[in-house]
Order: sequence, then structure tokens, then C-alpha cells
Amino acid sequence: MFTTRPTLQGTFGMAATTHWLASQSAMAVLEDGGNAFDAAVAAGFVLHVVEPHLNGPAGEVPILLAPAGGPVQVLCGQGPAPAGASIAHYTGLGLDLVPGTGPLAAAVPGAFDAWMLLLRDHGTKRLADVLRYAIGYAEHGHPAVERIGETIATVQDLFTTEWTTSAELYLPDGRPVAPGGLLRNRPLAATWRRLTAEAEAAGPGRETQIDAARRIWREGFIADALADFAARPAMDTSGARHAGTLTGADLAAHAAHYEAPVTHDWNGWTVAKAGPWSQGPAFLQQLALLPDTLPPYGSAAYLHTLIEGCKLAMADREAWYGDAAEVPVATLLGDAYNTARRALITDTASHELRPGSPDGRAPRLARHALAAAAGTAGAAWSPGAGEPTVGTGLPTADPVTGPDGATRGDTCHLDIADRWGNLVSATPSGGWLQSNPVVPGLGFPLGTRLQMTWLEAGLPGSLTPGRRPRTTLTPSMALRDGVPVMAFGTPGGDQQDQWQVHFFLAVALRAQVRSGLDLQGAIDAPNWHNDSFPGSFHPRTMRPGAVTVESRVGPDVIDGLRRRGHHVTVGGPWSEGRLCAVARDPETGVLSAAANPRGMQGYAVGR
Repeated sequence: MFTTRPTLQGTFGMAATTHWLASQSAMAVLEDGGNAFDAAVAAGFVLHVVEPHLNGPAGEVPILLAPAGGPVQVLCGQGPAPAGASIAHYTGLGLDLVPGTGPLAAAVPGAFDAWMLLLRDHGTKRLADVLRYAIGYAEHGHPAVERIGETIATVQDLFTTEWTTSAELYLPDGRPVAPGGLLRNRPLAATWRRLTAEAEAAGPGRETQIDAARRIWREGFIADALADFAARPAMDTSGARHAGTLTGADLAAHAAHYEAPVTHDWNGWTVAKAGPWSQGPAFLQQLALLPDTLPPYGSAAYLHTLIEGCKLAMADREAWYGDAAEVPVATLLGDAYNTARRALITDTASHELRPGSPDGRAPRLARHALAAAAGTAGAAWSPGAGEPTVGTGLPTADPVTGPDGATRGDTCHLDIADRWGNLVSATPSGGWLQSNPVVPGLGFPLGTRLQMTWLEAGLPGSLTPGRRPRTTLTPSMALRDGVPVMAFGTPGGDQQDQWQVHFFLAVALRAQVRSGLDLQGAIDAPNWHNDSFPGSFHPRTMRPGAVTVESRVGPDVIDGLRRRGHHVTVGGPWSEGRLCAVARDPETGVLSAAANPRGMQGYAVGR
């Protein structure tokens, strides 16, 4: 079949990321003798530089890793709510939602420590070896992709009037960088140079230096600057200036850690995801909700089946997922529960939010989620409403979907495979340039992940000191016969575990290419998403029955969806998803890779 690019194949190494400079930096590490984990860390830090509107060092990153011959692990780079981040504190400020921007929305940063732990425990390179690519692009500049300047433009007034430290970095000439214009971040380069120098002064050993870097982040000059700036009031989406709750003690107490993945078996495959502090199990539940026989691939009936199953899984996400209470994961993924849930799917699109009752427990939704379902929570985006100037909670500027149907919420992703059989998948996000003011002297802002918590007690997603906000970030690993064979993922907020399900099924149900999986064909296949559940980002609205499809799905499919009661928005032909994937055939050692052509930015490289 025709694809925009070939599925790359080789035996040495493969890297697929959402930016070609990160992909090539990862490949350079592999060529220099590094393994997949070294390459992933290098690529992750390059993404901080070349996609600053989508992620930063003070954000978060869940990582799925499959060391050769070892079990799949989850490395949690999602920081918790600070000790002072109580519901009472926020409601005492007159808030009913955590703001989508500003210091009040900042969780404890988790990305940096997770990258360091991955490098220390599974990599082979020194800190300076993997940071040099990011330092080079920050110091000497990189050609800015279009969305960087477009994003800066949406918050230009905010930068010049309120977030002046951000204006110094991103509006040096008083205007956003033009597409292809050289963008530098010399403060960030200086931060990493100082970090490296101080870490090397701690001793000659590789692990000694990495552990020293972790201490500097938690307790040294970086921690001091982060805590000091979090205490300064800044304008946020509430329209007021608030100080944050993050302190030096919060930074000192946090460390990334490993967990076992949550898995589900489907049709000879096993898919591994992070636990219900992420939305990852919603992917698995969508598989569990599939009927034994699917309608023809790509038909209106096929899309309808997947959309309606997604609505049920996401309703359960709203009622049951989070880190502030026990989550009945086994039941939510069990056969009996999903058989009963599947019976709710009819030939007509549901416009309701319908969480289930696992183990007979009555579901409870946040008041704001119930209001969103009823259409009474906040002001949703509408055509002609224009762009917000104070920023929203989404990683890019507009809150839901633009007039062309393209989803603007976004982040980053990377997948790496090496010749030794290691696989890694990571979805870095948070700490984007429009999330918080840039911290002076560091070159990056704090994140805003606390906006995904509720200011209502007793919910799995309630704002709770020391507990992680439920994240949308959700990398994936797929196994055959217990052996990891594919790592994949995508940016896209609430859409991540929709686009990934569609991709996975396209891989699993369609023909192979040459001696491997048709990764590029599955990425290129027409994609879609629905918004029939409360969004995870401020202002947390929903659009019951709304489905956005790429125009390439075809008029017959669009008409078929509308006849079934879906409110269909037809987007551009290449407007849905930013998927990346790598794969390894365990019998031959052949590696494969592919990346999304949408946005003219993601690339796979390898040999």
C-alpha cells in the first residue's frame, strides 16, 4: 500500500521522535556506542530545546522500558502535589478549579530525575555525553518550527505585560521567532554546563556524577531557583496573580521510581501501560471492550464501535482513575465487567457520560465533571471565538479544537530500539513555555500538571499533597509471546489513548510489510478522536457526541457516523495524531521504525 514514507528497517538501531533533531541526536548516541537508554535521554533533553512549547525540564515523563531479556518496567517521572497543595488552600483563594497556568498549577517536577535514573541504571554514557546535544542546540540555536512562533504569539501580550522573564527569552526583538528563524536558549545551555561541571567535581565515576546531578536538581542551585520563583505571584488563567505551593523541601523529597506495568492480553498481543495515575489503562479497557468480531477495518461501523467503547473507558477514567484512592484496575479490565459494559453499545451514538460500577461500587464524578456533561461548566471553544491571550491549560494555545478540526493540545514522544534488543518509549511533557514564567537564570519554567486534579475531596483524582495528579501521558509497549516487540506513543493530551488504540489495531489487523510490522502504514492511516468526556486540561469542558475525523476517512464513513448520531467535525486530511513507533523481530533481530508525517516535524532514523 502507499505510505508517505517507508517503514525503516535495519539491524543496528532505530529512533523515532516528534522532532527530527531529537531523532538524529538519538542516532548519534547509538552510533557512538550508546544503547537505547542513552539515546533516549539525549533525545529527551534535545526535545526540551527544540519543542519548548510542548515540554521542558521541569515537566514530567512516564517511561516504559524493556531491557534486553528483562521484564517491561515503568519509570515514573510524574511528580506529586507539593505538601502545601491542599484543597483548602485553593478553595480559600476562591477557586473551583486549579488554574491551567501559573505557579499554583505546578506539581513537583519529575522529568529530570526520571531521565537521570534511566541513564544511571540502564545507560552506559556519562552525563556530559548525553547533554552535549541539547547544550549545543540551546547555545548555538536551532531553526524554529512553525508552531513555536505561533504559540508565542498567542501569549505575547501576557509575556510583555506580566511574564517578563519569558519575554526576555522568547521575544528578544519584541516579536515571536519566524518559522525557520534561529532560536537560542543560552540560559538553559549555561544551566546544563554548570550542572555538568558541579557533577563532575563530585568524583570521576559515571554513576557518582549522575547521582550528583540529581542532588543538584533537588537541593542545589536549580532547586533554590525553582523554589524561589514558585513563591512569586504570577498571573494565571483565573485572571489573578497567585504564588505557588512548591518549596525546597518538596524538591528535596522527590525521587523518580520504578513500577510494574498494567497489562492486558488481546488477540495474541500483550499491551503494557503505566498504572491508573496515568490514563494508560483506558487504552487497555478499550481493547477489553472490543467485540469478538470487529466490523470491516475503516468502515463507519468500525469507527462507531471504537468511539463508543472509548466513551465507556473514558467515563470510567473520570470516575475511577487517580492516585488519591484505590483503583479497581483488575475489575475494570476484567472480562465480566467489560462484557456488561459492552452491552451498553448500540447502533446509536451515546451523548451521556456513563461510568460503571466495578465490584458493585457506585461511581462518583466530580461536580465540575457532572456540570461539563450537562453542558453547564465553563465556556467551551466555539468557531469564531478567537484565541485566548492569557493562555489555557493545554500544552498549546487553544482549549479544544480549532475550526479546521485539528487538535491543538500536544506534547512530545520518543521511541528507541538498539541492536542489543533494548526498547524504550517515553512521552515527555509539561513545563512548556506557556505554562509558567521562565525562571531567571535557568531558561525554563515550571509545569502545570496539578490542573488535572479536582478541588473536591474523596475522588481518586482529588488534589492531595504527596499524590500524583492523573496524567494524560501514556507511552506504550506491546509484546508477543511475552517478548517486547513494539514501542509506540503519541502526543495529544486526552487523544493519546484514542490515537494509539487506532494505530495498534491498524498494526494488529492489517498486513505486514516485508519481514516486519507495517508501522508507517498504521501511522498514516486516517485517524479520529471524540470529546465525549471531561477534558483533563483547564477549563475541563466536554462536547457530548462530538467526533473529529480526518477528511481522508471518506464521505461514506462520515455520513455513516452522522446517521448513527455522532456530531462530526471534518478536519484536514492530516490533522489527527503525532504517532511514533519502533519494533523488533525477536527471531531475526530486524528493527523497524516510523514517525508521523503530520506537522512536517516527526521523523524516524536508523540503519
